[in-house]
Amino acid sequence: MVLRAEEGLTTTSTVRVLVATAVPVERDAVVRALPAAAEEVRLPGATLCRTAAGWDLLAAGVGPALAAAGTAGALTAAALAGRPYDLVVSAGIGGGFPPDAPVGSLVTADAITVADLGAETADGFLPVTELGFGTVTHRPPESLVRVVSEATGARAGTILTASTVTGTAARAAALRARHPDALAEGMEGFGVAEAAAAHGVPFLEIRAVSNPVGPRDRAAWRIGDALTALTEGFGKLAPALESWNPHEH
Repeated sequence: MVLRAEEGLTTTSTVRVLVATAVPVERDAVVRALPAAAEEVRLPGATLCRTAAGWDLLAAGVGPALAAAGTAGALTAAALAGRPYDLVVSAGIGGGFPPDAPVGSLVTADAITVADLGAETADGFLPVTELGFGTVTHRPPESLVRVVSEATGARAGTILTASTVTGTAARAAALRARHPDALAEGMEGFGVAEAAAAHGVPFLEIRAVSNPVGPRDRAAWRIGDALTALTEGFGKLAPALESWNPHEH
């Protein structure tokens, strides 16, 4: 069955959650953690996977631009339908900085920082804020970060967003030097956070670590293990969020 956006479903949850992933395999890993069957909801340029538990899931595409555009579209459609979201979660797999975020572990962001938005200079990299523009970091509500950590065991720290995945030891070292609290690297979190912040909706980022950040070695990737960790993590997080009051963030 395919539902139009305006039809909606009767939900059993008081918390409306939008989960944005990059690709369908990540979305499906989250869907497996939710107890209710999912149905498709067509939006302009995107298809949501909606569960009767009140969670919508969107595979928005790879990179911060598609993540921001897809998330903003879903947020706008929900607001126009009179059913706005209470929470947006950027979720997926990503690289972890060893030894703090080993392969197979979960991390959650207490800061979502875009790592490569700025300018290269003779003296090194300058973030866009030092050029007098924009922002480079969004911070999820501390109370929500605690909920994630306590429910799932995820370690909290900075998750970097990069348009280019790190593939060398030199770049990994440079990122860690600029961001000593960084636990992981992904490609979508900052875009999702930008869209959520523009709509005034709380947001989170949760990553399951599939590989170490550093030299590109596909033999060291554990994508299956990371997807399993993502499913298990959301299986613990979903019931924990039932007691969260979205009006007290």
